[in-house]
Amino acid sequence: MRAMILRHQRQPLELTDIPIPQAETHQLQLRVTACGICRTDLHVLDADLTEPVLPLIPGHQIVGEVTQIGAHVTDFELGQRVGVPWLGSSCGHCDFCSHGQENLCDQARYTGYQINGGFAEFTVADARYCFPIPQDFSDLQAAPLLCAGLIGYRAYRKVRDSKRIGLYGFGSAAHILIQVARDAGQMVYAFTRPGDTEAQAFACSLGAVWAGDSTSTPPDTLDGAIIFATSGELVPAALRAIRKGGRVVCAGIHMSDIPSFPYDILWGEREICSIANLTRCDGEKFLPLAARIPINTTVNAYPLEKANEALEDLRHGRFTGSAVLTVG
Repeated sequence: MRAMILRHQRQPLELTDIPIPQAETHQLQLRVTACGICRTDLHVLDADLTEPVLPLIPGHQIVGEVTQIGAHVTDFELGQRVGVPWLGSSCGHCDFCSHGQENLCDQARYTGYQINGGFAEFTVADARYCFPIPQDFSDLQAAPLLCAGLIGYRAYRKVRDSKRIGLYGFGSAAHILIQVARDAGQMVYAFTRPGDTEAQAFACSLGAVWAGDSTSTPPDTLDGAIIFATSGELVPAALRAIRKGGRVVCAGIHMSDIPSFPYDILWGEREICSIANLTRCDGEKFLPLAARIPINTTVNAYPLEKANEALEDLRHGRFTGSAVLTVG
């Protein structure tokens, strides 16, 4: 099979022919049809995340068709469409796992990081961490829901009672999340890179009541904010934009250092919190919600062999919405 392989961080992926992996006891073998590209893939490539198992097949927003079933798997059938997310396994017995926080498990392993992912024609995944794909989504439409959607939803739950929500960084996750917030009747304020008028117009087309660059002050005080961008400088900016009692949620897996800021912009019971990974429960709640709304993902498709080009386009903000590799 063909696969895009990361042999060394800070180096391009290599298109390589390797054997097709076989499903073990608890696994599914999948013929990959689509795999979303995520900023986390860039963090792995750029060595912002420092513990990949190399050589590695990246990709953790996988949609595929079941082609082989492990002996202990009972919940899936041959030919079924399945989604594979970032969380690939957890220990199942630590204090975090025992209390519904498997996303914090110290023994967790992640797809496209310690486990080979979906930048390939076939992959295997632990069936216990896979999701059925709702029928109404095409493969390309479904792929971004498996990380951008799930992480966005987990972050959204921290501000779901807010009337006015600021989204800092209007990329793949934000363009999904704004549809969730608008469905709930909330007002969304979109913050983009300075000068990115295309992203601002895109946000307004999806229902943002205001869009501007991240250095701007919104016209209204926000009740909460979610930061998807990687710049730590946005944390004090978001604190200045929210009301007393409001919450700033840092939703990225990596962020540059947060600069010092005066206590008075935190005072008044404002809060800062982070989102780490996802749980299977997030998927079980979010995917049916996405189908009900329904969420429409804006997709920029690239063939498998153009993965490096897609990653560079993501790095430089050359598209709106999500990037997805078409495979097979």
